[in-house]
Amino acid sequence: MNTTAIVINLFAFTGLVISLGKDRGKTVAALKVAWQVFLRILPLILLIVVLIGIMMGFIPRKLISQLLGEQSKFGGIMLAALFGSVLHIPSLIAFPLAVSFLNNGAAITAVATFITTLTMIGVVTFPLEMKELGRDFALLRNGLSFVVAVLIGLLMGLVL
Repeated sequence: MNTTAIVINLFAFTGLVISLGKDRGKTVAALKVAWQVFLRILPLILLIVVLIGIMMGFIPRKLISQLLGEQSKFGGIMLAALFGSVLHIPSLIAFPLAVSFLNNGAAITAVATFITTLTMIGVVTFPLEMKELGRDFALLRNGLSFVVAVLIGLLMGLVL
């Protein structure tokens, strides 16, 4: 376990002990709610592990490195931006997936662009956004979000 994980766990444990000292009933009730939430998201967590395992089994490390690695430069950033724009997955899955990309040779710039477009652009949700906010606004917001995401990736490439 790394130092950050140790500090976070010590902080959480200390908070739990303090909470138990202040109001045992509320603390126990909060722990019961936390347990129920954990049980609800457990299938999703297991799905994440399985999906990432399957993806890493079918997509060779060399291909990820070629498409999204440092040598791919602008093309890798654009591919990551398109991939992130089209996918409609929760952040709970996206972040472990991003780590898997990094561990398999993807550049941090491409991964940052992927996460940014994933959270800012909604190709799947675009029809609903257009209906609720209007076509022009939805197009403008998604278009600007795409440009900003690509700029973030490009600027990261200059800084790193």
